[in-house]
Amino acid sequence: MSRFAALDLGLVVGAHGRHLVVQTPDGTRVLCHLRGKKTEAVVGDRVRWQPTGDEGVIEHVEARRNLLFRQDEWRTKSFAANLDALLILVAVEPPFSESQLARALIAAASAGVPAWIGLNKTDLPTVDAARERLAPYRAMGIDVVEMALKADPQGSLQTLQPLLQGRTTLVLGPSGMGKSTLINRCVPQASAQVGEISLALNAGRHTTTTTTWYALGEGPDAGALIDSPGFQEFGLRQIAPADLAGLMPDFAKHMGDCRFYNCTHRHEPGCGVRAAAERAEIAPSRYRIYGELFDELSVTRY
Repeated sequence: MSRFAALDLGLVVGAHGRHLVVQTPDGTRVLCHLRGKKTEAVVGDRVRWQPTGDEGVIEHVEARRNLLFRQDEWRTKSFAANLDALLILVAVEPPFSESQLARALIAAASAGVPAWIGLNKTDLPTVDAARERLAPYRAMGIDVVEMALKADPQGSLQTLQPLLQGRTTLVLGPSGMGKSTLINRCVPQASAQVGEISLALNAGRHTTTTTTWYALGEGPDAGALIDSPGFQEFGLRQIAPADLAGLMPDFAKHMGDCRFYNCTHRHEPGCGVRAAAERAEIAPSRYRIYGELFDELSVTRY
């Protein structure tokens, strides 16, 4: 038994830097700080903590099932843990970035988190073009769920609820895709929850940079949404370049046809992946993204 087992158990529901909001099993929320500089906790973590005055100190982070990373120009940082699913929200308009979409799916595959794509604004007349861009993802077995959160909120909720119920789902989507609308439809009290967390963190001016947990209902089986601001540039630096293709299903199915076991799928003769790309079994945009990511990971690892 862990030496921390006697301490109170809590769930991290809000985080800004080293300031965290921990929710106890009875629903009470406590502002906590991390013990020592080496300890790190993120939204979704189960932690052991103890009170110090009106606040608390996190002494231990329980073992995680998975962990996702984001990165900026300078560093890679973890930001969400213990996920059951990743929902990547895109829209018919404005056009979405396929590179961002691919990074998110690769990060999820690396962490062992099931991912699906939500296509919003399907009431718009240009929906067929968006469907065509997502056709390679459907073909590789990724679920694409269509919705119109503003035009048909009730129908969209009926589509979403069975997919979200009982699961902890990280929702991602760049500006204009409808992420705030989705969260407000699924969690009517969302603004109150984020306000409470921001107040606890004394971070009202930082709410746009605060990752937040939203319960979808009462009880442990209700499920939850995690919102992280913007569309995080997923950190992939933990992935070796040689492992990249295996995390892309449309590439992985052809890797066994390569002549060389250590094929990079860039220039080697007898490459099954390149042959599949030439037969249009791998979309040109996907092969381009693979090359860009392979080069990026080859540089950042050394």
